[in-house]
Amino acid sequence: MKHSYFAVDLGATSGRTILGSFAGGELKLEEVNRFPNQLIEVQGHFYWDIYELYRNIIEGLKIVASRGVKITSIGIDTWGVDFVLVGKDGHFLRQPYAYRDPHTVGAPGKFFERVPSSRVYELTGLQVMNFNSLFQLDTLRRNNDSALAAADKILFTPDALSYMLTGEMVCEYTIASTSQMVNAKTRKLEPEMLEAIGLTEDNFGRFVYPGEKVGVLSKGVQRITGLGEVPVIAVAGHDTGSAVAAVPALGENFAYLSSGTWSLMGIETPQPVINAVTEELNITNEGGVEGTIRLLKNICGMWLLERCRAEWGETSYMELINDAQAAEPFRSIINPDAPVFANPSNMEEAIRQYCKDTDQPIPETRAQIVRCIFESLALRYREVLDSLRKLTSRSLSSLHVIGGGSRNNLLNQFTANSTGAVVYAGPSEATGIGNVMIQAMAAGAASGIAEMRKIVNESIPLTTFEPKDKTEWDEAYKVYLNILKTQKP
Repeated sequence: MKHSYFAVDLGATSGRTILGSFAGGELKLEEVNRFPNQLIEVQGHFYWDIYELYRNIIEGLKIVASRGVKITSIGIDTWGVDFVLVGKDGHFLRQPYAYRDPHTVGAPGKFFERVPSSRVYELTGLQVMNFNSLFQLDTLRRNNDSALAAADKILFTPDALSYMLTGEMVCEYTIASTSQMVNAKTRKLEPEMLEAIGLTEDNFGRFVYPGEKVGVLSKGVQRITGLGEVPVIAVAGHDTGSAVAAVPALGENFAYLSSGTWSLMGIETPQPVINAVTEELNITNEGGVEGTIRLLKNICGMWLLERCRAEWGETSYMELINDAQAAEPFRSIINPDAPVFANPSNMEEAIRQYCKDTDQPIPETRAQIVRCIFESLALRYREVLDSLRKLTSRSLSSLHVIGGGSRNNLLNQFTANSTGAVVYAGPSEATGIGNVMIQAMAAGAASGIAEMRKIVNESIPLTTFEPKDKTEWDEAYKVYLNILKTQKP
């Protein structure tokens, strides 16, 4: 019997729904519908439109139903940390804040006045970022936010959408692990963190792990879509968790780079790694599938170029890459994770100002801007990969680049040159594949991640990039490290 799985994959700039199957040991994916996911700015705050996301999911389900496709299950993955506040009557209290909202600037420092940062890291093992859910909620608490005061439940984004489909409230482990409210060792919500912001486990849905059933489509959704009681499965609700599950590696000596709006570089470990070194390096321990930990670092990724392209209007992605390839190398270098690039009003001007402030040539053309972004990302990747190498006995001689960025051959070659690792690029649809994989395992159609990765490896052509130009990139890396030391705040 052929199983068809409906995967909802939502990123910070766009979303899509996918039909996937593993028929005869072969992976097949088909995009059903694709749609934008845009920030909404109102009176200085940035929100997500949860209802528009739901509407597009429903549209995808209606398309599938109209074609007479029998769906085995549905799974939803999204970006991390953000959440919806739900009232006692089960209704959403407002559109959810987006993690790029400026209200959390400086939030970690205020929280650490009450709970030491070392204690937070000891319990959660999570990288400190101002928009982590813990700091978002603490900011709402300090601001006497009316929605939080009235909230009965807090649902992370994929769980909120599952609730809209099923009426069942859950708190899925991998998405919750991005919040800084999950104990990395017990893999459950940490009471000490919750107490610090006036919450308890009762403020969250039933705690579930990847592969568990959330519920079935509600009567209302069945009527709207024309589908029956299709199960909704808790996949790895964090999109990176789903993407990492689909890394087509056949052994353990590898690192991964999930390349999209964000770049997330890491390794899989059986247990969290929490010590003075990981705390100093701000390395994060997030939940993975089959009991694994994703030991990783969040890096600002293609957000830089996406924002520039939005400012430039209709521009050809390939034309920009080709022009960048012909531009002068290492003319200007930035720290992609500098706070000024988090959500500037004009990204191109922010990059130019950074170069001016660090006494470098100011990029004058779009090609120079793009070259600066790609080279700087590759140098940042080297910095992070070197840190991961220090934390493991593995050489990490291969780096699997997955996600949309795996199609960027220029950046992939730069990454190989910078890190000294052999880069294997693909699949670009890793998140959707991982989502489908976990549904397939829940349906009993696959025995585990190792088997599924082997299928992905055999089904998806990978592109290999060997390191080149070592001397030039080593010199550029010295310049990059010096800029990090001398950059102005």
